[in-house]
Amino acid sequence: MPRTLWTRNFTIITLGTVISAIGGVAMSFALSFVVFDNTGSTLLMGLFSAASLLPHTLIPVLAAPYLDNFRRKPVIVGLDYFNGCVYLLMGVYLLSHSFQMGVYLAFSLLVNTTGAVYQLAYSSLYPNLIPQGFAQKGYTVSGMLYPTVIMVMTPVASVLYTSYGLPVICLGEGVLLVLAATVETQIRVEETVARGGRFSFRDYAADFREGFRYLSREKGLIRIYTYMPLSQGLSTGTANLVTAYFRTTPGLDMTMYAFFTTVEFIGRTLGGLVHYRVPIPPKKRFSLAYLVYQTYSAMDALLLWTPYPVMLANRALCGFLGINSATLRESSVQSYLPDNMRAKVNAVFNALMSLSSLVFSLGVGALGEVMDYRRAMTLLNLLLIAVCWLVVWRGREDVKAIYNQAV
Repeated sequence: MPRTLWTRNFTIITLGTVISAIGGVAMSFALSFVVFDNTGSTLLMGLFSAASLLPHTLIPVLAAPYLDNFRRKPVIVGLDYFNGCVYLLMGVYLLSHSFQMGVYLAFSLLVNTTGAVYQLAYSSLYPNLIPQGFAQKGYTVSGMLYPTVIMVMTPVASVLYTSYGLPVICLGEGVLLVLAATVETQIRVEETVARGGRFSFRDYAADFREGFRYLSREKGLIRIYTYMPLSQGLSTGTANLVTAYFRTTPGLDMTMYAFFTTVEFIGRTLGGLVHYRVPIPPKKRFSLAYLVYQTYSAMDALLLWTPYPVMLANRALCGFLGINSATLRESSVQSYLPDNMRAKVNAVFNALMSLSSLVFSLGVGALGEVMDYRRAMTLLNLLLIAVCWLVVWRGREDVKAIYNQAV
């Protein structure tokens, strides 16, 4: 058994993830502003976000039975190469064309369709690249990657977007994805290939039904997969309100928003370091996760009512808490799932997360047109606190069976 987390495979997948995330963070930052900057509407911004999420509500469920029975590494590498080419072509196109909502929507639908399959393949293969006994540390590293890249890249993306626009960011993301795919080709992993690697619609349909039968028997997973999509969806929707608030409130601007995300990274880094070094006793994992869920929602409810320095402290605390709850959930759920069910169950989870984000992007965007941004944030997060109590706390014995296991 390896005595370190940092085996060849884990190092390579971590490096590849960082490379692709650098451009991905820059693209997400730019797209969060480009629609609002060109339309001035939170509703249209929400519509764009919802349309971008549409592939994630269906594609993972359709792809999951295939990914549970065939090799995942070629899917990951191939899609990184493909998306790299798509971003390069989009960057070249934008160099000579102005903003057109239809083009942006088509581009977003394409990269999110391939991204939905990639995300599922990645999340299904990733546990197999973590040495046995290192799940908590492995998922702590995974949970810290994007916050780290966000901290570094958000100010850079702000400068690039303001000075050069979206085309340069697209071209950079294309190059980085090709580089990431090249790095990922070096992963060496033995993957189980069912049915001799042959595809059949009959077997596909049987696997599809089997996944839903398994999930229907797991009460703890059902509760987790009910609350987390609602929480994620609300976070996605209210992120548009925060963006609009910074764009429309005197004394706030894009640079302050960029720094706003940086302090959250600092909190996540500190939390991640603690989580990496200090194992959480199994019997305390659920209680810690539930406390974080409720505290995070309360902090979001208060966020926009406070002065900017207090906002920064708020985000730092949420970052510290958030990395711990995310790591607890991922390490617990992924360790709990059988390998031959992981892609199918993750697909349902990803689809629910995306569907919820789609609905909330539209709903919260529309709410932002008729209600003060601060009041909307507070109302929605108070409702989430109540939902967490009803779904997670009242079914705590079922959820504890998943969270309070040794990983």
